[in-house]
Amino acid sequence: MSTAQLVANLDTYIVNPVLALIFAAGLVVFVWGVIEFLGALNQLGFGDKENGKRHMFYGLIGMFIMVAAWALLQFIASNICGGINNCFPSSAVNTGNGLNSAANGF
Repeated sequence: MSTAQLVANLDTYIVNPVLALIFAAGLVVFVWGVIEFLGALNQLGFGDKENGKRHMFYGLIGMFIMVAAWALLQFIASNICGGINNCFPSSAVNTGNGLNSAANGF
């Protein structure tokens, strides 16, 4: 396994899913804060207004951090190699069919 293939696999199978998972957690916290806040406003018997505000704030902060992390990774890749596809050319990355096109001479 080449270094380019290793880095491409790390990006595809570890970094991007972790960023998406943490972003989704931030979204869930934000939505729960909205439900809690609206429940406190409507006197439905559940939710705390201050707790809802805090959950919305922390959810937004979490989503912002994940988007900023993703943007930073894309910025670094574009400045170092001219784009993520240029950093990991298709000839060096496994295409998923078990055949490496660089090894086969295609």
